[in-house]
Amino acid sequence: MKTPVSAPLRFLLVALSAFAFALVAFSQSPAAPSDSESPAAKEARLAWFKEAKFGLFIHWGLYSIPAGFWKGERSPGIGEWIMNRMKIPVTDYEKLASGFNPWKFDADAWAQMAADAGMKYVVITSKHHDGFALFKSEVSKYNVYDATPFHRDVIKELSAACARHGLRFGVYYSQSQDWHERGGTGNNWDFPENAVKDKDGSYDNYLRTKAEPQLKELLSNYGPICLVWFDTPQMMTGDRPKRLTDIVRTLQPNTLIDGRLGAVGDYESTGDNAIPSTNKEGAWETPATLNRTWGFRSDDHDWKSPGDVIFKLVDIVSKGGNYLLNVGPTSEGIVPQASQDNLRAVGEWLKLNGEAIYGAGRSPFGEEFGDYAATQKGADGKPLFLARTDWRCTTKPGKLYFEIFKIGREGFVLPAFKNAIKSVTQIDEVGHRKELKVKTAKDGLRTIDVPRAAVLDTMGSVVVVEIEGDTVQR
Repeated sequence: MKTPVSAPLRFLLVALSAFAFALVAFSQSPAAPSDSESPAAKEARLAWFKEAKFGLFIHWGLYSIPAGFWKGERSPGIGEWIMNRMKIPVTDYEKLASGFNPWKFDADAWAQMAADAGMKYVVITSKHHDGFALFKSEVSKYNVYDATPFHRDVIKELSAACARHGLRFGVYYSQSQDWHERGGTGNNWDFPENAVKDKDGSYDNYLRTKAEPQLKELLSNYGPICLVWFDTPQMMTGDRPKRLTDIVRTLQPNTLIDGRLGAVGDYESTGDNAIPSTNKEGAWETPATLNRTWGFRSDDHDWKSPGDVIFKLVDIVSKGGNYLLNVGPTSEGIVPQASQDNLRAVGEWLKLNGEAIYGAGRSPFGEEFGDYAATQKGADGKPLFLARTDWRCTTKPGKLYFEIFKIGREGFVLPAFKNAIKSVTQIDEVGHRKELKVKTAKDGLRTIDVPRAAVLDTMGSVVVVEIEGDTVQR
């Protein structure tokens, strides 16, 4: 007979077991940085990223308190830029810290939401441009533990929660802009000398005394970090990007570096909410918002629907990328309910159709994306791309996943390819596979008899075509 284990002890054992599992899964031995890394080493580091496809971005900080308004005046633009947009003095803005007490923050609830949404990794703003850190830092007391009544380490709690829920954990770190510091870029209303392009060495002093040592703290004290998401590489010239890269490679060599450090990273980050028009080679990611802001704004309720999110996810994966989708929690520590509801609806779709997303490759076709207009031009003077949204295709060896969002009465006409078809099945609303018929016309075009009712749903329908051979022959 086993000795009974108390509930608190059982919870502790489960938590320790989950964290130990994460340490094994993400195990990384310290190593000296190398200037001549092999392509195979980089590919090995990227393997989990290419499998994951879908991640949660979290923008949270002091800016969630004013939530887009300062002294009764509406701030233009996105929520986390209020200090910059309103030219708020450091001495005024930093007073927000005394009122930051997000007592409803629950790291496990956030991690559970990400897992429910079908996301595989979480990235949170450890320090945004306002200079305020969401972790206990010995480098600067301007942080959530030392400067607020909350007196808790958000990064530590969320890192542990992600480990318990089987999610990889990464951090955003604003390496260049820091509006709180003399020398950090972006604040020339408090520090006019910051606009003089570092003639006095203050920028390098900021990097060496705050950015670099805080990066070391993050990589030393918070378990495995799957990636560091740097941002806005202003003045990141000379040896500056290498100094930060060397810190990452030395402390956690398997940690990915995004494309906004100021030098080539492990993968490319597109512009905010920017999805490429066509297939894009290499490893890349689209960072995007669920509404119009990143940090919480009380007046932004323009939420993307679950169907819109699913189409964007499929579109991005079919072009070879990952989708990093953002939420902006309130100052109380709550993710807006609309964000939660829409993400969980996406997660329900992924429970049935995740095979077409996780680890899937880009489309072998391309005509489904659209084409460039013959006469219309965009603001840049280049031909305008006219996107199509009827269907997308993702791939795995020997399988084509057609995600169909619109269909004609005759059925779904397959794009031309030479491979013989072994089977065609449709994933229904409960995950069952239904065999579908394929008709071949005299001109060789093949049409799948897909029930129109299934496609008329705003989520679309996934049809799996198994072919002879691993890759498409055209």
